Amino acid sequence: MAELKTASAESTAARVKADIAADDLSAQVAALRNDLSRLTESVVALGQGAKSAVTDEASVMTERLRDKVREEPLMALAVTAGIAYVFGLLSRR
Repeated sequence: MAELKTASAESTAARVKADIAADDLSAQVAALRNDLSRLTESVVALGQGAKSAVTDEASVMTERLRDKVREEPLMALAVTAGIAYVFGLLSRR
């Protein structure tokens, strides 16, 4: 009978340990989900910042190019013709 009580006590102790381990694992999974959520938000914010920077820089470069073409239209035409000629040569190959 004493052996039965000892086995029952050990079984109960094992169940308690398993429950504690399961609770600990659940807490760790919740913490990982929270960390992943914050990381995702950070990456989105970083991407939006990079997109904004690239858009701003492209706008500045476009405006500079427009100003340069207005200042020197013949030079812009000559450069365009040269580029078209090179592309024409490359497309024949």
